[in-house]
Amino acid sequence: MSDREGNSGGAPSNDDDLSLPKATVAKMITELLPNDVVCSKETRDLVIECCVEFIHLISSEANEICEQESKKTIAPEHIIGALKRLGFDSFTTEVEDVLKEHKQQQKDREKKVSKFEQSGMTPEELLAAQEQLFAASRAKFQSTSGGT
Repeated sequence: MSDREGNSGGAPSNDDDLSLPKATVAKMITELLPNDVVCSKETRDLVIECCVEFIHLISSEANEICEQESKKTIAPEHIIGALKRLGFDSFTTEVEDVLKEHKQQQKDREKKVSKFEQSGMTPEELLAAQEQLFAASRAKFQSTSGGT
């Protein structure tokens, strides 16, 4: 996997160009700290730099695992393996839980999409039904607003 992957063409990105949204990090810090504790901008920037470095460390290690397995795509298992290799075993249980939750959310999304498929109607029939509903709604709106 290339360091340039995900970069929108052009020259390779410089590590100085990589960052996290300051407002998002500031919000996360504020939510985690007690109300009577304030975080300086320098501290927030340091936290951002640490997060970026952590992401770089984990993704580099996951990339090595991926290459050792002759894979071209970093999978969640590679991230978990990287955490273990780097001594972050205590994180793996929570990461695995988040992964399971994410997979469940994806399945739930697929179920919502398949409701149309389960309707037993063709796309043309669904469109016709939608047009009828719009026409009925339009007629109702015009009858209530037309007399005022």
